[in-house]
Amino acid sequence: MEASKELRYRKVRQGAWTGIVGNVVLAAIKAIVGLTANSQALVADAVHSASDVVGSIAVLIGIRAAKLPPDRDHPYGHGKAETVTAIIVAVLLFVVGIEIAVTAVQSFFQPIDVPGIAAIYAVIFSIGVKELMFRYKYRLGKQYKSDALITDAWHHRSDVFSSLAALFGIGASILGGYVDIPWLVYADPVAGLFVAVLIGKMAWRLGNQAIHNTLDHVLHEEDTEEMRSSAAEVDGVCAVDELLAREHGHYVIIDIKIAVDPAITVEAGHGIGKKVKEKLMEDNYVQDVLVHINPYLTTEERE
Repeated sequence: MEASKELRYRKVRQGAWTGIVGNVVLAAIKAIVGLTANSQALVADAVHSASDVVGSIAVLIGIRAAKLPPDRDHPYGHGKAETVTAIIVAVLLFVVGIEIAVTAVQSFFQPIDVPGIAAIYAVIFSIGVKELMFRYKYRLGKQYKSDALITDAWHHRSDVFSSLAALFGIGASILGGYVDIPWLVYADPVAGLFVAVLIGKMAWRLGNQAIHNTLDHVLHEEDTEEMRSSAAEVDGVCAVDELLAREHGHYVIIDIKIAVDPAITVEAGHGIGKKVKEKLMEDNYVQDVLVHINPYLTTEERE
């Protein structure tokens, strides 16, 4: 159990560090090329990548906090630290979207230069790297049930979309300068504005999901069928009256009510409950099980 937790921590931390290093490199490349090539869209994209660095650092802090063992104030552990981190990343993403939108709108009221061709190469490189980072971190996040890592992965995917929009805007702007169509030059800030809208929508969706998970989300009945079956298989369990599995970050806390023979001793009932807990905790993602013992009643007795 402890070994699997340590492995999860190492893998998720590795994903966060990959994001930090990759985003620092990409943000620097896009900022330098964007400024030298006079591309508003590429500079906006660089700011987006820079925000990813902050997001990945937040993820790193979150997974470290989530790894802390239960204590007196947090008897169920610190798993929700990752979900809180996901909310922080979503808010950062939304703020970046607003900043990019403001910059793009301001560009419409001042003369702008045609971007250089170097901006096209920088965007294409960014698209390839960001897509690889998204796939890597999303797979890790799903495998190890990390809300923070999944949110950060979608942060990378938003960069892919924004880079595609930037590619279109830069290309149209360069074409406008080449064929002498002045209004096409403004395709670059238009792309920046489109990027801002995409970022805002993604931030809203990810933040909404993270908040939903924070509010003691209970797994749906179809997701707990296997848990119910495992508990029902324990010798001495007459029925599973209720099973609630609460998501607590990357792990689950189970509240279960089982019915046992009312004629047995309290000690025997306690022993059955202990076996149910041990059975359910064979799943690496089950952190704790709270078992309540009910006397088993027939249909006639209940009526």
